[in-house]
Amino acid sequence: MQKRQRKVSLFPLCCCLLIATQGIVNSVMASLDWLDESKITRALSARYGERAGMRSTAWFKVLHANQMSSEADKLAAVNGFFNLFRFVDDSKLWGDSNYWATPLEFIGANGGDCEDFAIAKFFSLLQLGIPEEKMRITMVKATSVNQYHMVLTYYETPGSIPLVLDNLDPQIKLATKRKDLLPVYSFNGKQLWLNKEKGQGKLAGSASKLEKWNNLRQRLNVNNLKKPKLSLE
Repeated sequence: MQKRQRKVSLFPLCCCLLIATQGIVNSVMASLDWLDESKITRALSARYGERAGMRSTAWFKVLHANQMSSEADKLAAVNGFFNLFRFVDDSKLWGDSNYWATPLEFIGANGGDCEDFAIAKFFSLLQLGIPEEKMRITMVKATSVNQYHMVLTYYETPGSIPLVLDNLDPQIKLATKRKDLLPVYSFNGKQLWLNKEKGQGKLAGSASKLEKWNNLRQRLNVNNLKKPKLSLE
């Protein structure tokens, strides 16, 4: 796995917190109606090539095999699967300096940026029955590379220290063990938090304030697959 992370300015990423969009975001679970295995595998093969279809099949195997697993095993399975994908800068892959790929685009392209890893893990774990209230996509400052970065965090209980699912460090660890990560803000399908410590953070309103998140949710189905500029096969 490539360890380099592209440099990201905090200003435009935080500005998106102030952009109001229409309505209140409903539960992300409503967006999972697009999970039709045969349709998705055919679409990914047609759009990205035969190997993309094979990755789709492998992804569905992970989902099928872990439906009855413990939450810890589900986290490990999904984290391990997606951490096999390649890290590549958005501008090189998509021709956009900050493109949030859908899970299907990430699987089809065989890689993406840090937010793509976190997003794919989030939606996969939702499909495995992990409640969205237990998960957040979290913007952090990664001091080891002196860059802004996104990870997925999991809260076993509302007051617990979260576990961090990260493509920089493949091992799932408590946030208190990740001294290299400084939380900035986090969100899920319903809420947005401003984080000042490695805990719950301060509730800052609806996730509908995140323009890119709303745009991503509207592109989840196979009819909106973007083709990358760069082949990672």
